[in-house]
Amino acid sequence: MEKRLYGNTGMEVSVLGFGGAEIGSGATVQDVDKLLGGALDAGLNVIDTAECYGSSEELIGKTVSRRRGDYYLFTKCGHTSGLDGTDWDPAMLEASIDRSLKRLQTDYVDVIHLHTCSEELLRKGDVIDVLRRAKEKGKTRFIGYSGDSKAALYAIQCGAFDSLETSVSIADQEAIELTLPEAQKRGIGVVVKRPIANAAWKTEERPASDYVAPYWERLRKLGYDFLRADLQEAVGTALRFTLSIPGVSAAIVGTRNPSRWPENARLLERGPLTQEQYAEIRRIWQETAEPDWTGRG
Repeated sequence: MEKRLYGNTGMEVSVLGFGGAEIGSGATVQDVDKLLGGALDAGLNVIDTAECYGSSEELIGKTVSRRRGDYYLFTKCGHTSGLDGTDWDPAMLEASIDRSLKRLQTDYVDVIHLHTCSEELLRKGDVIDVLRRAKEKGKTRFIGYSGDSKAALYAIQCGAFDSLETSVSIADQEAIELTLPEAQKRGIGVVVKRPIANAAWKTEERPASDYVAPYWERLRKLGYDFLRADLQEAVGTALRFTLSIPGVSAAIVGTRNPSRWPENARLLERGPLTQEQYAEIRRIWQETAEPDWTGRG
């Protein structure tokens, strides 16, 4: 598995990471132990989760905390997710970070991201101060922002963060021009969420989920030829596109299927897209994208 430097952090991360949202609902300890154990053996070294992903943090802690030296661990804070208080309240954020460490069965994480915090709250500074204190106390090695569009741009430009988690894919390309060049210039590590646009094209009918449907609608209008190929081939092209974007260090894909991560890893063995393939996807986006096709968290 190829590894890339993660901004100025000194971490060398596997280009394919694991996103912990899907295991947070319905997965068992046995499922996750098999899934993550196999992925770590196959070259995974980035596990990303969040306080609001159901039982995800606890399952990761119960299954692979004994292998803590084998992977970089990212989590997020921002939502109460059962704690007293309100979203983004500084006291609640501190409690959330401590709860995450307990659930994950670790003394520290490698990155804590603020989860989709608004630009207005970022500018006030209180939420950033909570993460800075967590870093000073050794609860996290680095701090980051998870989000998109203008809030993400401010997070990059304010100079407080080491890491950005943002949405980029064949159906979500705003960041390629808006934020990624700035992150690259400032040495900020970038991990991409939703890197295959939830494979929204695989169904002929509009998905019922409001989370997936906008990507389905965009892809119908974009009409990429390669999406007519075999599903695995199309997924591979979509994932390779995302990892061909300058400044992207890793892409996280979630699953509850123990065979899925190794399958996706094999799709990346062909390396980045050719310059011609990459340019064609960008051309279609630039000619088709509508003004409201902004980044989607």
